[in-house]
Amino acid sequence: MSILSRLFGGGPKQEPPEAAPEEYKGYHITATPAKVEGGYRIHARIETEMDGEAKVQDILRADVIGDRDAAEAASLRKAKQVIDEQGDALFD
Repeated sequence: MSILSRLFGGGPKQEPPEAAPEEYKGYHITATPAKVEGGYRIHARIETEMDGEAKVQDILRADVIGDRDAAEAASLRKAKQVIDEQGDALFD
């Protein structure tokens, strides 16, 4: 990368680090909003352990939110809603 690119911000854009997992009703939720045109798509990873085996389920919504922090918050809310509605059946 040239010095001019570094001075004027022409380099690759860095995404913020992944959010820390949040525990909710025995599940671990990590908000992972996906960068898309116009903002961030609601996306979260739900993890748990069942019968000694790690289980993971991704939640992806069509909703696009312009602000990353707002998209993280919305991703957490949606994941909690899915847990409340489906519980362990989410991993069947």
